[in-house]
Amino acid sequence: MVLRERLQWIFRMALLLFILSSVAFLSALTAMRFAVQGREVPMPDVVGKGALPAQQILHGRGVGMKVEDRIFSNLPVDTVVRQSPPPNMRVKTGQSAHVVLSLGPQKVTIPQLQDRSLRAAQVELLRGGMQLGEVSSAYLPSDVADTVTGQDPAPGNTEVTGPHVNLLVTLGPRPAAYVMPELIGLPIAEAQAKLGSAGLRLSKLTPQPAPDATAGTIVAQTPARGQRVDSSSTIELQVAE
Repeated sequence: MVLRERLQWIFRMALLLFILSSVAFLSALTAMRFAVQGREVPMPDVVGKGALPAQQILHGRGVGMKVEDRIFSNLPVDTVVRQSPPPNMRVKTGQSAHVVLSLGPQKVTIPQLQDRSLRAAQVELLRGGMQLGEVSSAYLPSDVADTVTGQDPAPGNTEVTGPHVNLLVTLGPRPAAYVMPELIGLPIAEAQAKLGSAGLRLSKLTPQPAPDATAGTIVAQTPARGQRVDSSSTIELQVAE
């Protein structure tokens, strides 16, 4: 009877130790998760403050600062115009506030950039304290390649809110288009001759083990037969070893 009671006591102690260990493990796991995620703080309002004071305020809350853009505004230079996340939103410490800084009042007139090369247009923008924005390209007939054919904002515009000017640059006339021929099964010399007659050029030839194909014949091609290609397209062939 004494042995049975002792075993029961040992079992109860072991169970108690297991429960205490489990509670301690869960508590440690919760604390670690909280430490990794960080505590939450309300986002301070830094709009209207200079870049340096705004950064100091944010750092005081454990939040970083990233400058996303600069725009013309009536606020002094390097003053925060906009911020994201907005003030009072709760964020985790270690996150960053994305801010837009002021370039001061707008004092520029958008220059005429059409018919200039992309490089010359970029130099002209930098001289005027502006920046190159998005550059789009298009094939346009009878236009010289790498020439500005459109811009936004338009030339002479003074009602702008940002220093960026977006440009449309011509790629010149569109290259002649061809249909990719079927080359699989042809010998290398015949495949190259067929490409040449179609106005195309072989870019890469790769040997490929192909026990069921005749050595020296094409077993794969990129692009596939029937696809639209032009003289600048990359033509890749695999030839049976």
